[in-house]
Amino acid sequence: MIEFFAGQTADGQSGTKVWPGGKGSFVAYGTWGSGTIKLQLSPDGGTTWIDVTGVSLTANGHKDVPVMGPGVQFRADLSGSTGANLSAKLF
Repeated sequence: MIEFFAGQTADGQSGTKVWPGGKGSFVAYGTWGSGTIKLQLSPDGGTTWIDVTGVSLTANGHKDVPVMGPGVQFRADLSGSTGANLSAKLF
C-alpha cells in the first residue's frame, strides 16, 4: 500500500512515490469540497507529469490502475477543492 494523502485539506500534489510494479487500485475517501483527485505518473523521473487515463475521482471510491512496470513514479493531484479533508492510497 502506498499512501499519497492522509487528511489533505488544500489543493496540491502529494509527494512522489515509486510503484513496485503490477496492477493496482487507487482509492480516495473523505470530505471532498467539490474537489477532483487524479493519479499522475512521470515517465522521466519527475520532470513531466501525465494524468493516468481514467483514474480520477470526485467522490469516495476506487479506480483500477493499469499494469505498470516497476520503478514508475506516481503522485496524487487534488484540485478544485474547498473545505476538503481527503485521504488517497494505491493498493
